[in-house]
Amino acid sequence: MSLTVGVQMDPIDSIDINADSTFAMALEAQNRGHSLFYYLPADLGMRDARVFAHGHALTLARKKGAHFEIGPRETRDLADLDVILLRQDPPFDMGYITSTHLLDRVHPDTLVVNNPNWVRNYPEKILVTDYTDLTPPTLITRNLDDIRAFGQEHGDMILKPLYGNGGAGVFKLDKGLRNLTSLHELFVQMMPEPFIAQAFLPDVSAGDKRVILVDGEPVGAINRVPAEGETRSNMHVGGRPEKVALTERDREICARIGPLLREKGQIFVGIDVIGDYLTEINVTSPTGIQELSRFDDIDVAALIWDAIEGRL
Repeated sequence: MSLTVGVQMDPIDSIDINADSTFAMALEAQNRGHSLFYYLPADLGMRDARVFAHGHALTLARKKGAHFEIGPRETRDLADLDVILLRQDPPFDMGYITSTHLLDRVHPDTLVVNNPNWVRNYPEKILVTDYTDLTPPTLITRNLDDIRAFGQEHGDMILKPLYGNGGAGVFKLDKGLRNLTSLHELFVQMMPEPFIAQAFLPDVSAGDKRVILVDGEPVGAINRVPAEGETRSNMHVGGRPEKVALTERDREICARIGPLLREKGQIFVGIDVIGDYLTEINVTSPTGIQELSRFDDIDVAALIWDAIEGRL
């Protein structure tokens, strides 16, 4: 089959073609004979209940510095597309939420990956709270006294924005809770949402594992090791990716959450596992498939498209 594929993403000119998961997914679609239509989230709109986007026909090549060509700017009715890849990065703010509402208007007749309704209803740091036996102790609040009591109970903890990404705004606080008050003041000024606190997991020094699931099934993992002097292991802040195998605990976690992800149309998901604990279920714009391909020769982009074409 030949499909018309919309790619809703951030600006393509600045991506790293050797790391970007959206690039790998779109290139695989092109290699299968599908045509690409690229647009930015800001170019999405609706008139008289018809959802449209201003964008460009897109051609990709794995050539650094010459990785894309775009056609003239045009407007397309998204109902005329076969598939849309919802791939802009968080923050998961009202702009992001609004885009999921608009894409709801065309899904599932135009298949949106991942299903925008459940992307909206399953933010990464909230969905995990459905699995308290798999996760470290977790608190969601804006209240300073609640955070202080949580730290006194659990000792060292991580405090971070509820809807952040890429390791931004993630702080480790020791059991003395030094600087908690000033940090709380900063968070209150920066964001209207609650924050999330989790008991600190010392196993993070050995790495934060990213497990990739396709249509609810684990296909592999990479380990992300924090840089010297860092608590955060995100590759955006210098975390080092390493080859790693799936453990029985990883498979146990995936067996618990996989059926729900499949049922709700979350075709490409990346979960974070530290030691034996699940810490996040990333459904908005997961990464890591190119690193997994290099380490284990697993073509995750091909598996994703097998799942998409199977659903069609």
